[in-house]
Amino acid sequence: MGSFNLGKMTLGSMFKKPETIQYPAQTRFVPVGLKGHVAIDMQVCILCGICMKRCTTSAITVDKPARIWEIDRFRCVQCGYCIAECPKDCLFMEPSYAPAATAKSIEVFEKPAEELDEAAEEAQAAKEAEKAARVKAALEAKAAREAQKAKDDPAEAPKTARA
Repeated sequence: MGSFNLGKMTLGSMFKKPETIQYPAQTRFVPVGLKGHVAIDMQVCILCGICMKRCTTSAITVDKPARIWEIDRFRCVQCGYCIAECPKDCLFMEPSYAPAATAKSIEVFEKPAEELDEAAEEAQAAKEAEKAARVKAALEAKAAREAQKAKDDPAEAPKTARA
């Protein structure tokens, strides 16, 4: 009876699609719900360090003065706490397997220095000019109120306004 089962399995596998794939050339489909591995968008990240504090395995390290975000993939258990707590939503799970590694290493991501282009510089200058105009208007309004107060009641006026 055992040989019939073996023959059935052998003959059946000759007519089925193979279970294996040629890995580097072909990739398997990504199953639904695969957690994958943690990825970061450094353009959005503000290096607040909340992800580092929430990481249960201390796999994430944030160095704000050096503008560096590091993750040790061999320590990470893909729990997702860092992703849930990120205030800027710059962390996310990439639905793919982490690439194979032959040695333990820490992935280091460096936040690029903020370079302002011409449009951003003009917007910044306009914002500063608007702020200066508001401060000047507020000071003029305050001086006008004090002058009106001194004119209405000289006894209540401040000593600087009498002179």
